[in-house]
Amino acid sequence: QLQLVESGGGSVQPGGSLRLSCAASGSTLDDYGIGWFRQAPGKEREGVSFISSRSETTKYADSVKGRFTIPRDNALNTVYLQMNSLKSEDTAIYYCAAGRPISLLWFARRAYNYWGQGTQVTVSS
Repeated sequence: QLQLVESGGGSVQPGGSLRLSCAASGSTLDDYGIGWFRQAPGKEREGVSFISSRSETTKYADSVKGRFTIPRDNALNTVYLQMNSLKSEDTAIYYCAAGRPISLLWFARRAYNYWGQGTQVTVSS
């Protein structure tokens, strides 16, 4: 059974950077696409970024395009979310998820079978 654990969250000032990690255990991540999602208080969980199993496809929400990247290291069974130029509106709990979403469903929660517990990111001065 695949298990995912996020880490790397914390508090940062606007304009700062954080790198989140999504580490897998119980199975290999090689066969899965990985999505990063976030949920702010009172809001729906939304897709932020996606990377396919072999890194041939990456997708970003418009709100983070140009600021976030999603590298993965299959040898370490880990996917990252590098977040730069952080804004207050990036404050949320961030979740990683593993699945096999087909085209155009990269940010559909129903396309993912496995979820981590989340890590809090707070951007504030």
